[in-house]
Order: sequence, then C-alpha cells, then structure tokens
Amino acid sequence: MTPGKKVYFLSDFHLGIPNHRDSVAREKRIVRFLSSIQEEAEAIFFLGDLFDFWFEWKHVVPKGHVRLLGKMAELADQGVSLHVFTGNHDLWMFGYLEKELDIPVYKKHQRFTFGDKQFLIGHGDGLGPGDKGFKRLKKLFTNPLAQWAFARLHPNLAIKIANYWSQHSRLIDGGSIPDYLGEDKEWLVQYCKKKRETEAIDYFIFGHRHLPLEVQVGPDSWYINTGDWLQYDSYAVFDGHTLRLDYYNQ
Repeated sequence: MTPGKKVYFLSDFHLGIPNHRDSVAREKRIVRFLSSIQEEAEAIFFLGDLFDFWFEWKHVVPKGHVRLLGKMAELADQGVSLHVFTGNHDLWMFGYLEKELDIPVYKKHQRFTFGDKQFLIGHGDGLGPGDKGFKRLKKLFTNPLAQWAFARLHPNLAIKIANYWSQHSRLIDGGSIPDYLGEDKEWLVQYCKKKRETEAIDYFIFGHRHLPLEVQVGPDSWYINTGDWLQYDSYAVFDGHTLRLDYYNQ
C-alpha cells in the first residue's frame, strides 16, 4: 500500500428502493461520501447489492443511477483501484462495468493482500450453513438457461416483474433487519470460523447482512460486516495497519 492511503469497503446501497425520490437522495449521499475519500483512497471495494435490481441485456442496462456510475468513472479515471462484487440483487452483471469503467467485477469472494494482512472479501450471500431456500433460488438465478430466458423478455416487462418482487422485500415493507443472533445462529460467523481453521486470513469482509458487525473468529482474525446505506451509512476502512468500522454522518 502507498503510505498515507487507505482501502475502503462498502455495500448494500439497494438503489431503486423504496421509491425514486428516496433512492436519489441516498445515491447523492453515497456520492458525497465517495468524494470525501477520493484523495486518500487507494482502493474501494463495493461488496454487492449496489442496485436493488440490475440486469444487463446485450444493448440495454436499467436507467438511472447516473450519479453513482459517474462518480465511479471519475474515481477509476483518477487512478483509484475499484473492485465490484455482485450481490444477490445485482448478480446479473455481464461486462458493462468492465467495458465502460474498466472495473473488475467478481461473482465470488476473493482473497487479497494489503500490507501484511490477508483479506477474504465478498458479498457473503449463500455462505455458511442454513438458508437452503435462498441457495436453491440463487442456483436458479445463476443458471445460464434461466438467464437466457429472462434476457428474452422486453426490458419494460422484465423490470416490471423485478420491481414487483422488490416491492415485497422486507427492506421496504416494514420489516427490519434482525439484531445480532449470536455466533451459533449467524451463518457468516460460522463460515468464517470454519474457513479460519484451514486458511490464515486476518479479515473476512462481507456485506449482505445489513448489520455493521465486528466479530472475532480466531486468534487475530476478524469477521467484519459493512452494514448498509439504507439505515446505517456504514463502511469499513483499512489504513495499512488496522481495520475499523465507521459511519458517514453528513
């Protein structure tokens, strides 16, 4: 790492919900945050669910989100290293960001090294025991034949169907994100502990849970969840020596 530079991790913007006005306000807040770290960021990791729905047709992408995409383009052109992970809401990325912004997009968690620390980074969906219903659904959503069939739909119809599902999400129908459930019931905690038995990883960085968390999963090993920007405006930052959770309050 370059001395004085930092690495940032953030996730779960879910742009598009609950309505256009609130989504745009949230998007502007995220862009202000990205502008505030622009000069000191060596790398920024976007850990999935940037959009509540995203699907790339051959010549079409969902309209909107121009402020975020424009800021990402600016950061990339400035030389900030950007990395995007697909989440369970925006997993249908097929090359648009790579082509237009020259940003790598990862569909599975990846290992990185910063300084002398080992990181395992990803969205976090489908990891660990349990949640079998979601895992079956994800297999359907990632099935090439199912993706081909969905791509045959006109975008107006396809996005209407996606928005119908989105409007029934617990994120906007009055439901709340569960509080920390304890190590024996948190699937990502269990995953990290099991992984730590065979791999020397200092930091597991995930999103998906929508709850800012710092949980020790082994000697000098931590699971960090970056929370979300629907409720917490939270993120993680690594300065080359230590990693911490923080919150944007502007």
